[in-house]
Amino acid sequence: MDLVEQKFTTTEENIAFDALLLGEAEAGQRPVCLRFWEAKGYSVVLGKGCVANDDIFTERCKKDNVKILQRISGGGTVLLGKGCLNYSLIIPYAHNPALKTIKKSFQFILEKIISDFKKSGIDLSLEPVSDLSLLSKKVSGNAQARKRKFLLHHGTFLYDFDIDRVSFYLKNPKKYPAYRNSRAHKDFLANLNLPRGQIINVLTESLASL
Repeated sequence: MDLVEQKFTTTEENIAFDALLLGEAEAGQRPVCLRFWEAKGYSVVLGKGCVANDDIFTERCKKDNVKILQRISGGGTVLLGKGCLNYSLIIPYAHNPALKTIKKSFQFILEKIISDFKKSGIDLSLEPVSDLSLLSKKVSGNAQARKRKFLLHHGTFLYDFDIDRVSFYLKNPKKYPAYRNSRAHKDFLANLNLPRGQIINVLTESLASL
């Protein structure tokens, strides 16, 4: 596995680079690769099928110069910023049969992550289809973009994020996983009580051993 160290200053550049990596892998120009990044300023990022007016307080974003972006993967709308670690894994379906379908691939990748966090004393749970929770609160969201031979699996880990800002910029979603139970963002999200560097180390070890 290649660990991609290239850094960018904006969220827009980072999500564009994820798409570029997937395209290069599909074209046979890259092997399995992993990267980590973190935004300095706040940005709202919509999933591929999301609609801004449904999910976002757009006037608040405009007033505060919070960019509204869209990624190539599915999943819901998220707020990114300082204290939210992002990871991106590019991997071929041929690597393991479980990667060939969306549901099984999430389970395969996220259960490995769960297993390795347990070694650090963190007991995460998989909340179908693609969330990781701690004590029933979401600490990690994950999404995928899939091509013919490769997939992009990327996700977030909250570790020192200002959760109150989520409710300010994002509306409560119309569709949500059962474990959310209609909770507002501030009651649903939580930070993982681990240093950023330790989270990166766990994820690197975990994803390299898939």
